[in-house]
Amino acid sequence: MPYGLHVVLVEPEIPQNTGSIGRLCLATQTTLHLVEPLGFEITHSRLKRAGLDYWEHLQVLRHASLSDFLKNIPAQAPKVFFTKKAGQTLFDFQFQKGAYLIFGKETAGLPEPLIQSYPSDLVRIPLYDARVRSLNLAHAASIGVYEAIRQLGG
Repeated sequence: MPYGLHVVLVEPEIPQNTGSIGRLCLATQTTLHLVEPLGFEITHSRLKRAGLDYWEHLQVLRHASLSDFLKNIPAQAPKVFFTKKAGQTLFDFQFQKGAYLIFGKETAGLPEPLIQSYPSDLVRIPLYDARVRSLNLAHAASIGVYEAIRQLGG
């Protein structure tokens, strides 16, 4: 099932979310990218507890900044930016092998300049009740990864 997917967390703040996403990435053979600054230490016990004993087996790449991350991936790599500001849903988007699924930090989402730079690569997860502003980051990442896998034939 090698789809070559990547989950990118831009400045994650909550260690339990990152730990859960790490478990998701290992289960789906997806690379996890962490863009600094992180809101916790990578050795944080809550991160380890959420990732259980899987963390040591996970492929994790750390990037000093968002610009560092963008410079260090292939220029033509497919990028998918998850934001509630997107017009299209992830169900309308055509995922590609090797895609980078990029998520913003829990309290603020993705930086506005980044959103403005990639208007055709923005997707949102539909929410069907207006009282819900957003989903938990770990849930959003799971939905995104599994929709990409579904589209790619998994």
